[in-house]
Amino acid sequence: MKKIAFILLFLCILTSTTRAQNLMTPEQLWNLGRVSGMGISKDGKFVVYAVSVPDVAENKINTKTYIIPVTGGAATMVANADSLLVNDKISPDGKYKISSEEVKVKDVIGSDLYPDLKKSNVLIYDQLNYRHWDAWEDGKFGHVMITPLVNGKPGEAKDIMAGEPYDCPLKPDGGDECYVWSSDGKKVVYSSKKKYGTAYAISTNTDLYAYDIATGVTTNLTADNKGYDLQPTFNKQGQMAWLQMKRDGYESDKQDLVVTDGTVKINLTAQRDLVHVEGYKWSEDGKSLFFNAPINGTLQLFNVTYPGTSGKPAVISQITKGDFDINGIVGQTGNTLVVSRSDFNHASELYDVDIATGSMTQLTHVNDAVYANMGMCKTERRFVKTVDGKKMLVWVVYPPNFDPAKKYPALLYCQGGPQSALTQFYSFRWNLQLMASNGYIIVAPNRRGMPGHGTKWNEEISKDHGGLAMKDYLRAIDNVSNEPFVDKQRLGCVGASYGGYSVYMLAGIHHKRFKTFIAHDGIFDFRSMYGTTEEMWFPNWDYGGPYWDKNNAAAQKSYREFSPSNFVAQWDTPILIFHGEKDYRVPLEQGMQAFQAAQLQGIKSKLIVMRDENHWVLKPQNGIIWQHEFYKWLKETL
Repeated sequence: MKKIAFILLFLCILTSTTRAQNLMTPEQLWNLGRVSGMGISKDGKFVVYAVSVPDVAENKINTKTYIIPVTGGAATMVANADSLLVNDKISPDGKYKISSEEVKVKDVIGSDLYPDLKKSNVLIYDQLNYRHWDAWEDGKFGHVMITPLVNGKPGEAKDIMAGEPYDCPLKPDGGDECYVWSSDGKKVVYSSKKKYGTAYAISTNTDLYAYDIATGVTTNLTADNKGYDLQPTFNKQGQMAWLQMKRDGYESDKQDLVVTDGTVKINLTAQRDLVHVEGYKWSEDGKSLFFNAPINGTLQLFNVTYPGTSGKPAVISQITKGDFDINGIVGQTGNTLVVSRSDFNHASELYDVDIATGSMTQLTHVNDAVYANMGMCKTERRFVKTVDGKKMLVWVVYPPNFDPAKKYPALLYCQGGPQSALTQFYSFRWNLQLMASNGYIIVAPNRRGMPGHGTKWNEEISKDHGGLAMKDYLRAIDNVSNEPFVDKQRLGCVGASYGGYSVYMLAGIHHKRFKTFIAHDGIFDFRSMYGTTEEMWFPNWDYGGPYWDKNNAAAQKSYREFSPSNFVAQWDTPILIFHGEKDYRVPLEQGMQAFQAAQLQGIKSKLIVMRDENHWVLKPQNGIIWQHEFYKWLKETL
């Protein structure tokens, strides 16, 4: 009897261990619930959130909404989530509602100009910005509309931007955070870049505009600032906060949190070199603001006081610490803040944060059952000395059940941006857990150009795309590959956007370090990029200007030394290329040129064109194909 019991116990342990070692697969990744917080209920008792789950068979993503007590407990699915939240698009007095609507302003379609030729398929432009992100300009612009409410029923909407060829929300990713009511309900404040055509394409100068309900007059509130002004919000006392960058044309300038009482403007984060504010919310009492920002390879939660006219300095305090990302702030109720949190092993879930102590309690458990049977990947911080003697953080992600006595192939992961933070993110495409679970050690450097390590480090990549950052990459992979558990003969290099550019660049200068490359939507040729991309402020700032400006030394250096096409004769390694056909930021021709160059030199290569994708891969079936082709290529070449 004891022997039977022992055998049963052993089998239970074995079964449990086996379950715990299930590895992440592309299908499992695309079955995870994607959690996003919507807000705190009107009574302050519940957190309202959405869970989106891809339906691969139908090639769509389905979303359901839930509530859960702020103190934790069972979640309840609800059909009317919006009714549980304060509708901040209704004016404080309940008389008006604001929204956004696409309005026809310009005639650019052939049939607009030639009404008798209705079957024509023609677009006619006389200025730049003829296409943006993933759509051709069609003469329509997003405008803020004010609709009177009479006994709760809508009347005739008024376009407060009538006749203007400008957008609100800002394209391509702006939403209803771009337009808000002032706290007294007398004005609508909205963000817009009021430039058209070529002027729009070369500038990042968005401003905040206040439309007065009574007079119909619109006033520019931020005319003195020449960079981005975004996401206005008001506290109950009437003070307005927003996000601001100073320099026109520089999309990755330090992003600060600014507040004004209508007379005095204070930059609350100017004194902190490390702080690049990602998002924020006012505290309930309006005396401080919570924000998240990158710091040392993670996104953390901070608080900053608003001193008003007291003359005291703003005080910034870090609330959370750890190897995870606080990637969103849902809202506050009393001494608790609800946030979204992720790490390399876990997709975002909602957490309660004790504001005083920073202690955290997981609130939603959408994917817990999956992770309970999933092999987790060990992650560690590693610090590598750069060629100029600086200390660079490198994330290293190990396969589940990592055995240091074995040898593993390694992948150098190149982050996009170029000036985006490499933190404890959880991607549904560039998923480091999935990569490691396929038996690879992942090397992810916080190279030049990433916020969270000081402004100087962040800005050193501008006009130096192929310089120190490439040396940072090579230092990182060389350092890790010196470990006895890394197979130096099986190193790969992968990345998208600037990461894809990095792959193309390293392919010509790696001196046979790598055995395979994978690039997604990367820049291959600076000249053709300058001639086909849509937002010209990016190459103007990052390359130094146009290729024809022979008197511009910085630009000439960029086109000569940092364009991967100039080094393609040194390519000698298999390369897989993904590219979205509807990517107008980094147009398809970049991937086509790289593929042609590889093919005509007899290099093993493959081009995968995502016909209906832009700079991202958003459709479930496309995403599954992307993952399978990614790992099939690695299996073939590494």
